[in-house]
Amino acid sequence: MLNSPGGRFPRPFATHTRRAVAAALAVPVLLLTAACGSDDGKTSDEAVVKVTGEPGAKPTISVPKDAKPADKAVTKTLVEGKGAVVNKGDLVRLDFSAQTMKGQNLGSSWTPQPGAKPGAARTQVVTEVTDQMTQQMLPPKVLTAAAGQKVGGRFEVEGTAKALIGEGLNPQSGIKPEDGLVWVVDVVGAKKVDKKAKAEGTQAAPEDGMPEVKAEDDKAATITIPQGEKAPTDLKQQVLIKGKGPEVKAGDGLIAQYTGVKWEDGKKFDSSWDHGGATAFQIGTGQVVQGWDQALVGKHVGDRVEIVIPPKLGYGASPQHELAKNTLVFVVDIVGTV
Repeated sequence: MLNSPGGRFPRPFATHTRRAVAAALAVPVLLLTAACGSDDGKTSDEAVVKVTGEPGAKPTISVPKDAKPADKAVTKTLVEGKGAVVNKGDLVRLDFSAQTMKGQNLGSSWTPQPGAKPGAARTQVVTEVTDQMTQQMLPPKVLTAAAGQKVGGRFEVEGTAKALIGEGLNPQSGIKPEDGLVWVVDVVGAKKVDKKAKAEGTQAAPEDGMPEVKAEDDKAATITIPQGEKAPTDLKQQVLIKGKGPEVKAGDGLIAQYTGVKWEDGKKFDSSWDHGGATAFQIGTGQVVQGWDQALVGKHVGDRVEIVIPPKLGYGASPQHELAKNTLVFVVDIVGTV
């Protein structure tokens, strides 16, 4: 994961790994610079780009030869979904394709990630509908355009780079403010989430060698490393509270509360409770550290899971990472999927 909102510590989405995935998935890193806000400025007409194809499959984007991009964000519903209406603040799972109006590829969730196995879940964008820059690097005006759309539908957003990205456009990207950009987005799922949601039920005692967990009220769990115990060299996990919800599958947008500490000194390095509560990410597609993907796929909504992750399944693949040599201990409450 990229840096937490507080900017001090990374969440379980590996900084270098997640950044690489985001770059392959979404807008090239050089296209955007600083975070930026967004005004609404959207309309349902004036679209000049032609899009063919149905939701669920990669769209074909065609730009008429003499087409000129609008100097404002233009949103057009291409296929109206039949599911729930998306509201600002909802957690969403999205597919997308993006390009300049000159044909330069800006990324697509339909493009397989390097090393992906045939039939593996595709990497999609899972995020909150907000007017701030997201870790997936979708421009705010593209992301906020999802509000008002319905699950199962498809929409497009087009306009000049200045209109869609504004001051966040990096001049080193080679894209000029007057260049036209277009995103085609499928709304795969959406859910309104209680930010204070957590696993409920009687918690099991820790198994031999596993840290003790105390989760009370609406704050980060306290995790106590057993004295004298060496850090395990393999992944360890235990379901502390058994939920009754559906099974978590690879590709799901997993909604969770979590707290992480270092085995070596027991110090907390991150918690969702410190950043506004329950958050979401895609599981089983390499967007999080391997220990999370391996431990949480197959669990159930409502579970509280303790995970001990050795460096080789954490941040060890990124030697420059501040936690590259640490064994990580997480407590994760699975509160939903999207």
